[in-house]
Amino acid sequence: MKTTPKKYFGTDGIRGEVGKAPIVPDFIMRLGYAAGKVLKQEMPTGERCTVLIGKDTRVSGYLLEAALEAGFSAAGVDVMLCGPMPTPGVAYLTKALRLSAGVVISASHNPYQDNGIKFFSSEGDKLSDASELAIEVALDEPLGCVSSKYLGKAFRLDDATGRYIEFCKSTFPAALNLRGLKLVVDCANGAAYQSAPNVFHELGAEVISIGVEPNGRNINDACGATAPEALIAKVKEHQADLGIALDGDADRLQMVDASGRLFNGDELLYVLAKDRIGRGVNLGGVVGTLMTNMAIEKAIQALGIEFKRANVGDRYVLEQLKKHQWTLGGEGSGHLLCLDQHSTGDGTVAALQVLAAMRKQGKSLPELLDGIRIYPQVLLNVKIKSGYQWQSDTNLAAVIEKTTASLAGLGRVLIRASGTEPVLRVMVEANDAKLANASAQTIVAAIPV
Repeated sequence: MKTTPKKYFGTDGIRGEVGKAPIVPDFIMRLGYAAGKVLKQEMPTGERCTVLIGKDTRVSGYLLEAALEAGFSAAGVDVMLCGPMPTPGVAYLTKALRLSAGVVISASHNPYQDNGIKFFSSEGDKLSDASELAIEVALDEPLGCVSSKYLGKAFRLDDATGRYIEFCKSTFPAALNLRGLKLVVDCANGAAYQSAPNVFHELGAEVISIGVEPNGRNINDACGATAPEALIAKVKEHQADLGIALDGDADRLQMVDASGRLFNGDELLYVLAKDRIGRGVNLGGVVGTLMTNMAIEKAIQALGIEFKRANVGDRYVLEQLKKHQWTLGGEGSGHLLCLDQHSTGDGTVAALQVLAAMRKQGKSLPELLDGIRIYPQVLLNVKIKSGYQWQSDTNLAAVIEKTTASLAGLGRVLIRASGTEPVLRVMVEANDAKLANASAQTIVAAIPV
C-alpha cells in the first residue's frame, strides 16, 4: 500500500539548522499548536491532554521550548517541563506518568547549530505515521487559540532525573552489582550529563565522568559516541576496565575495553543476543539494518535464531521488531533496542545489559565476542549525472549480480542513493579486505560518470 509522503517529518522527527526553516520560532509554535489539536482529538471525551517536554543541552533548546509551550497552550494542552533529559528518559516518563505524549527537543548526534523535535506516543514509542501525517495537515491550517478558560497550563517536573535514574537501575539484575569496576562514562556534554554517571555509580562502580560540562555549544564536540577518541584516551589514562560513550541525546552507545578497543552497536547486539539465548530466553529473532556487518548476521544465525534486516534507522528496526513480536534489535551506530526493558533505544540501559552479561559470565567483552571477526567493509561514494536512474541501468544490474555471485556467500553488496546529494553509495563487505575492495571497484567502474 502506497503511503503519503511527509513534508516535514523524517525518520526521527523534524530536524534542521536553527534559524533556518523549519527550525524557527514561528514554525515550532505552529507545530506545538498543530500537535496539540491532533492529540486532543485522540483523547477520550472529558480527559485533559498533557504532554511532557524534554530537551538536550543545546543553547537553542530554551528558544524552542518556549515556542512549543506557547503552541501547546494555545491549543488547550497542558505541558510538563523536565529540562535536560535523555530522549529515552522522556519516553519512559511519558508512559510512567500516563501522559498523552512526550516531546524531545534534540538533534541527537548532530552539532549544536542543529536542533529538532521528535514525539513519543503515550506508550513511550515513536509517534505513528498516521499521527505525524495528521499533524502535518494541521500545520497547514491557520494558527488559532482557545479562549482563556481553556488555555493549557505549564508545570515543571522537578524530580524527572531521579525518576529516570531509578528506572535505569531497575533494568539491571537485582542480584548483581558493579562493585570493583572502574568505568569512564562520556556523556557527550549532552542530555545524560546528570543521569548516566549516577546510574553506574549507584550500582557500585567507580565512575570517571567526561563530557559532563555542557555550555550549550559543546554537545557532541570531539566527545561522545560519534567521537570516541576522547573516551579511549581517558580509559587508558586511568587504566579503567571499560569506557561507555553516549551521544547528545543518549540513545546511542559505544563501548571501549581496557586496551582501548572500540565495540560498536553491531558487536554489542551480538553480546546481548548471546546472553539472552544463554539464559533460555526465546528471542524468536533479532533485527539489524542494511548496514549490519555480515559477520554479526552469521554469528547470530549460528546461535539458532533468525536475523532480519531493516532500513537504516532505529524507527525501522522498531517497526520490524513489532511486526515479528521480537524484543532485540539495533544498528552499528549504537542504537540498541531491548524491548524487554524499554519501549525505545536507550544507551544507558543498553550499557547495563552488556555489563550484566559480563558480570554473569565473568568474561570481558573480547571474550564474549571470541571467534567473531568483523568483515572488512569498503564504502565508495560515486557522483552521478543528474537524472541518472541507476535502478534501471541493466548493465549495472548485471555487474552487481555477477559481483554478488562471485562473493559466494562470503560477502554482500549494498547500493544506496544519497538522499541529499547526487551520489551513489557503493558498499561491499567480504571476509577478505582485498576481495571487498576489488569487488567495490568493479561495481564503481560500471557506473556512468
